[in-house]
Amino acid sequence: MVEKMTFQYDRESDILYINKRPPYAEQQSEELGDEVIARMNPSTGEIESLEVLFFSTRLMRKNIFELPVTAEMHLVTEK
Repeated sequence: MVEKMTFQYDRESDILYINKRPPYAEQQSEELGDEVIARMNPSTGEIESLEVLFFSTRLMRKNIFELPVTAEMHLVTEK
């Protein structure tokens, strides 16, 4: 099953959430550096969501924002 990515920004905490699925208690967390947290599937190690801390301030620092992950994107077709 292909999961759509969702983006949610929490202004109060200044965190951008990028999710392929909602968070759950069993997910493992790992800091990827530069204040980016990955939440991973405990069985497969696949990244299921990212938390980008201090999102608005990092956008003001430079024109390009890069994440330390690779992605494969496809258009989701509705059935």
